[in-house]
Amino acid sequence: MMLIREIVQHAFATGCLTIQAENQLRQLLRTKYDAKDLKAFMQLQQAAMSGSVRQESRERHDRIVA
Repeated sequence: MMLIREIVQHAFATGCLTIQAENQLRQLLRTKYDAKDLKAFMQLQQAAMSGSVRQESRERHDRIVA
């Protein structure tokens, strides 16, 4: 299984957090992880809130609601 920071790096590289990656993050966050993974996850959260990384799940939700 990938590390949290690897999933985060991929999201930053592509500019998008896929639904699959979100699900992987949820699973990994239920396990033990180190400080580097936590820092990477927090950076991803900020990037998603600022819009510099898109969230596929949010885009789907917005299309359904609209």
